[in-house]
Amino acid sequence: MKGIILAGGAGSRLYPLTLVASKQLQPVYDKPMVYYPLTTLIEGGIRDICLISTPQDLPRFRQLLGDGSRFGLTIDYREQAKPEGIAQAFLIAESFIGNDSVALILGDNIFYGGDTFQRAFADFKSGATIFGYHVNDPERYGVVEFDAQGKAVSIEEKPKSPKSNFAVPGLYIYDNEVVCITKALQPSARGELEITAVNVEYLRRGALHVQRLARGFAWLDAGTSSSLHDASAYVQTIEKRAGIKIGCPEEAAFRQGFVSLVQLEDIVGKIPNCEYRAYLEAEVIAEARRLQ
Repeated sequence: MKGIILAGGAGSRLYPLTLVASKQLQPVYDKPMVYYPLTTLIEGGIRDICLISTPQDLPRFRQLLGDGSRFGLTIDYREQAKPEGIAQAFLIAESFIGNDSVALILGDNIFYGGDTFQRAFADFKSGATIFGYHVNDPERYGVVEFDAQGKAVSIEEKPKSPKSNFAVPGLYIYDNEVVCITKALQPSARGELEITAVNVEYLRRGALHVQRLARGFAWLDAGTSSSLHDASAYVQTIEKRAGIKIGCPEEAAFRQGFVSLVQLEDIVGKIPNCEYRAYLEAEVIAEARRLQ
């Protein structure tokens, strides 16, 4: 399975912060925002990743992540010259996807809790898998409606009268048919290739699986100034309370076996003295040495 991180867009809701750097490069507590979706893909066992962003922001992502080798990954970079919908990512990355299935994650979505995504990646065979998360303001999102047996029966994009409180968060898993489905889409009234339209087509084919995310699972959308602050506060609270890091790709790559302990020690040795390095040395490397 391939992975796509969509990190484009103007980031207008974060103005004037985005005059300085892309939305997905803004700090969420102690890390750039893009570290969180990157870590989610790594934890799911995905090693081939395509990062899509604007022409002006791609050099900054390259500077941050390089070719991905320090995380045991291969990272391909593609330009989204003009944001024309989430589903446009599949057309931009068509040659990258090839004949594989693909997981698409939005660069401003942060997830924490449980192993639902890891199991979904591992168990995926065909069709499409998306997720449902209970929210108080479903009219802001794509909304999935379930029948009495818990089966998805409809999906609507930002409905004025939502049929449920289950929003679809920004992580989607598709088989290779997604490219053909996207090519057949017509732009919506706002001129975009809507991801909801892709999901509706899979639903029409009887090939859409929707997993409800359990209570206690956290989904943070850091696309506005207030939600960015809330996400930082949440991450700080969890990290201080539990003594772990959320969204740490070096640790995730090591625990997935993408890099060895020796490689991790070399990577960490090149990080300046800071809290981030201290965590990797004390909580990851030292623990791994102790367990040898």
